[in-house]
Amino acid sequence: MKKTYVISREEEKKLSQELHKREDAEALRIKRYLTMPDLSRTPGSPINEMVERILAQPDFQGFDVVETPEMVSTEIGFDLFDFPADHPARNKSDTYYVDDTHILRTQTTVMWYYYLQQKEIQERMAKGESVGAFSFGKVYRKDEIDRHHMNVFHQLDGWYLAPKEKEQIGTPELQAVLTSIAKAVFGEQVVGRFNPDTFPYTDPSLEMEIDKDGKWIEVLGSGVVKGSVLEKFGIDSTKWNGWAFGFGLERLAIVSMELPDIRLLWSEDERVKKQLHLGSKFKEVSKFPPVVRDISFVVDKEFVLNDYFDAIRQEGGDLIEQVEQTDKYENAAKFGEGKTSYTFRITYRDLNRTLTNEEVNKLHAKIEDMTTKDYKGEIRVS
Repeated sequence: MKKTYVISREEEKKLSQELHKREDAEALRIKRYLTMPDLSRTPGSPINEMVERILAQPDFQGFDVVETPEMVSTEIGFDLFDFPADHPARNKSDTYYVDDTHILRTQTTVMWYYYLQQKEIQERMAKGESVGAFSFGKVYRKDEIDRHHMNVFHQLDGWYLAPKEKEQIGTPELQAVLTSIAKAVFGEQVVGRFNPDTFPYTDPSLEMEIDKDGKWIEVLGSGVVKGSVLEKFGIDSTKWNGWAFGFGLERLAIVSMELPDIRLLWSEDERVKKQLHLGSKFKEVSKFPPVVRDISFVVDKEFVLNDYFDAIRQEGGDLIEQVEQTDKYENAAKFGEGKTSYTFRITYRDLNRTLTNEEVNKLHAKIEDMTTKDYKGEIRVS
């Protein structure tokens, strides 16, 4: 019988109290992201619709649900899942660090640790019973800015463990679970194919592509849980095996509804909301024109792109559609040693109205000011 395990958030509460004492730019961003709604638990959202469809699949009956904290230790977030010490995800340019040893979760896969801490699950496994669980919700990663990416998005993870004496899990089982998910989201008629893939905590691993109007689009990934990871969780890998999957829900929603912009999933415009149903092709309610501005500046070589993208999104909010790097070069004679010149093209667009040049100019001036004050950038005038 399916059961929901809500993990204690006592440690998260303490981290949150310390976070709210801070007023630096990174802390302000983190606090804002944490208050954004969880669309995977918002009735009427296609993200919630997708979760409900997948959990209702016959293959997943009896799977539990695990609600985990959004702030986790680096040990739980990285170490237990075999992320190498030099893995890019560990960098502060890719992950939000609440303090030196705690992060905003970058994946809902962290539920593995919490699920196996439950006494009932330990007792079931001691009896040789197979166990399976889902976890879903917001995750956080520093990323580029365009119409298909946000630094706050939603993920669904699932995993299943079985005694080897009862069930051997390999590629056929991976293909079966991916096919089940694809049918839940895209319908029984979906056509898919499988390719080898690589993840830190599964081996072998597979990705699934689906045929969408004659084009193959990558949508899902899964793998056999690595024995070394099972051992870190205290599970004898000579006796147990399992599969796991995890994916971003927005990506599948965008493919299913042919959404032109990820921001539409957060829209409160009723003209937009009534269209957001899986399998329904989205029709533009109104095509408001973009406004483009360039910004050029010289900064130290230590400049971190993803941090800067984050800062632009902080200043411009949902009015920022895309930030594209159009130029980068070094010239010691012109700029000095250790300096780099960048040019970015910022596309401003509101999904609900036409922006005026005046308001875009004011916002762009704020971004220039932020670049000068926070990044010590020297603005270059073309």
